[in-house]
Amino acid sequence: MAAANGHGKGKPSVLIVGAGVGGTASAARLAQSGFDVTVLEKNDFAGGRCSLFTDPTKSFRFDQGPSLFLIPRLFDETFSDLGTSLENEGIKLVKCEPNYRIVFPDKEVVEMSSDLTRMKKQVERWEGEKGFEGFLGFLKEGHAHYELSMVHVLHRNFTSLLSMVRPSLIIQLRKLHPFVSVYSRATKYFKTDRMRRAFTFASMYLGMSPFDALGAYNLLQYTEHCEGILYPLGGFGRIPQTLQKLAEKSGAKFRFNSPVKRVTVENGTAKGVELESGEKLKAEIVLVNADLVWSMAHLYEETSYSKRLEERPVSCSSISFYWSMNRKIPQLDSHTIFLAEEYRESFDSIFREHRIPHEPSFYVNVPSRHDPSAAPADKDAVIVLVPVGHISAALPSSSDWDKVVEDTRNKIIGEIERRLDIKDLRGCIEHETINTPITWGEKFNLHRGSILGLSHDFFNVLSFRPKTRHPSVKNAYFVGASAHPGTGVPIVLAGARLVATQILNDLGMPIPSRWNVSSSELATHKTIRDAAGGFTLLSVLFGLIALLVMYLRG
Repeated sequence: MAAANGHGKGKPSVLIVGAGVGGTASAARLAQSGFDVTVLEKNDFAGGRCSLFTDPTKSFRFDQGPSLFLIPRLFDETFSDLGTSLENEGIKLVKCEPNYRIVFPDKEVVEMSSDLTRMKKQVERWEGEKGFEGFLGFLKEGHAHYELSMVHVLHRNFTSLLSMVRPSLIIQLRKLHPFVSVYSRATKYFKTDRMRRAFTFASMYLGMSPFDALGAYNLLQYTEHCEGILYPLGGFGRIPQTLQKLAEKSGAKFRFNSPVKRVTVENGTAKGVELESGEKLKAEIVLVNADLVWSMAHLYEETSYSKRLEERPVSCSSISFYWSMNRKIPQLDSHTIFLAEEYRESFDSIFREHRIPHEPSFYVNVPSRHDPSAAPADKDAVIVLVPVGHISAALPSSSDWDKVVEDTRNKIIGEIERRLDIKDLRGCIEHETINTPITWGEKFNLHRGSILGLSHDFFNVLSFRPKTRHPSVKNAYFVGASAHPGTGVPIVLAGARLVATQILNDLGMPIPSRWNVSSSELATHKTIRDAAGGFTLLSVLFGLIALLVMYLRG
């Protein structure tokens, strides 16, 4: 069995399975912190779903997954912790203005913007003279959710159920509206159905219905309107590519086309991995960035816990079209949202029945609108993401997907043409690439083809979400969408900070001073008694009762 470390004695070795955003960020952090790091990736590129590809002519570039750069604070934090910045690494961000255009079935358009003057006109058009007050109230609540989440969720680890009994969290939890939906919060501030839809569809970023997503997630609309939607020139995949380079600069090694067969465990402790090729590598720490639910079922021995994980609700999947167009499509902006007439029914079809909706809501991204390098000067690169149910008995078998894709394509093209008065959009498509729930699952080992991992209902967040440390195997950790704190590129970056801090803390190694990790953050990696100076049984019981009361009261 080959040893992973080779940079000299005394360096603890870590094997990272997967070179997604979480894997590359963790590799850079741990390499800078004195670890001998080896990253193993099944594909021939870094980034996972957050990656780039080109069409056969190599003239058109597409973001395979994420295309909305949100919560810039967490990106800045990551690069600052690594002693640099996005700007220093040559990543230039451009602002997409307007944020996006929402096109309704009756062809009415609402433009969402970070320009308050524009938003005032948009909101008052539908909500009347007092409508702007409601909008500002919605943003104020979103701001509170944003700041509270930063302090109590994104910069705190939850190592056990009792981690939720921290007094500071219990006091603030109700302010996060964890037991009501994003849509129900919107109804408090907006009186028209059109505005309620416009300010709630973004829960799709989490792969959830606005009728199920926790009220706190209106922080997404807050960050869009108050910080804007940004885009890194050259494509979103430049973020993990740059993190890879930073990791390599600190000595980390990346091995692509190296799928892992299993994590080797001896006496309850992770000792390394075995590759599909049969090669075995040793390490003191194993950090898995592959899909957590898939990993528990395939990389570790099956347990009752891994079986329960497979039964947990997961986010949606998608049928995604990537089109190389033979001309520009000026009617499409950087980001255009097409909402279904049957708004709730469409979401119920996806998230409750796990089907392909009869009338889908969908998102169209034209990266070439804000980044000329994405397509030739007189043409456009167009990405269409159609949320659909994850792989289940309700979805067609693989043999039926050609027809499903064709039917979906016809619906999407028909709606784009009808709502924007475009003729022969299909005739403008030079080349098409497609991802379906099947291909998402195959390319990235995604459980049920879910593109955003486990769901984010209350019993799938905080202490209820899979931990960053393996529940029963020592020296085994996780980072990524299905681990705490959750899905989305900035959130996974926060998770990389948490797990790197946890590994260092577990090994008694110093936390780099520039990470500015507070003593309270460090405390959350220890036991509840260590963290709080000694919980009594009575205080724990009180905390659990408080959580139950909040849940029942909604």
